[in-house]
Amino acid sequence: MDGGAPYNPRTVEEVFRDFKGRRAGLIKALTTDVEEFYQQCDPEKENLCLYGFPSEQWEVNLPAEEVPPELPEPALGINFARDGMQEKDWLSLVAVHSDVWLLSVAFYFGARFGFDKTDRKRLFNMINDLPTIFEVVTGTAKKQVKDKSSVSNHSSNKSKSNSKRSSEPQIKTTKAVQSKDEEEEGGLEEEEEEEHGETLCGACGENYASDEFWICCDICEKWFHGKCVKITPARAEHIKQYKCPSCSNKRIRP
Repeated sequence: MDGGAPYNPRTVEEVFRDFKGRRAGLIKALTTDVEEFYQQCDPEKENLCLYGFPSEQWEVNLPAEEVPPELPEPALGINFARDGMQEKDWLSLVAVHSDVWLLSVAFYFGARFGFDKTDRKRLFNMINDLPTIFEVVTGTAKKQVKDKSSVSNHSSNKSKSNSKRSSEPQIKTTKAVQSKDEEEEGGLEEEEEEEHGETLCGACGENYASDEFWICCDICEKWFHGKCVKITPARAEHIKQYKCPSCSNKRIRP
């Protein structure tokens, strides 16, 4: 379905890498590429499925024709419910089915290549350390972060913003996590890493790292890697109110 040669991961690490790639593609479809995904899921079309690929790409397409298929198939007919539900509820439903599909593909490989009890447990633990697609799409993963981390995020960035702009007017600025090369002291960097350690990117679901540029949506207050939402530190300096792709694409449904 992904147009390349059959890909068969045979070790726990390879299956997990396959899982992460497919997961990243599905999250992209349901967050940063949500407008395009929504348009492709036309209820007037035939039964459509959402596929994620190891290359971190996604595709809306008809199900595989061969029976049984080479891999477990995603939920069928996701497009039919699109206009009968609130958009956020429909996306949440697709996210849940996508989580189920990812697990089925991962353990299909495990069964096919003879993973024993220890291997299956190790694979599940690796997968379980990542937030589900549903948690990323609905913001549940963010809500699970301690209030302390949330408060420290704002206070830390506010103090940095004030120190850098002490000679400038006090204005509302985009909340962005500073990169490592902008840290003044190593101790401060370690403290920030600890404070932000549980923050998850609203697009890819990965944890915070102090050597990466992050930005926070002023509407839903989710944090994102700059690279995931295509925002650079230079561009962020000129944004008075940042809206993530999901918030920018929200609109009232009839």
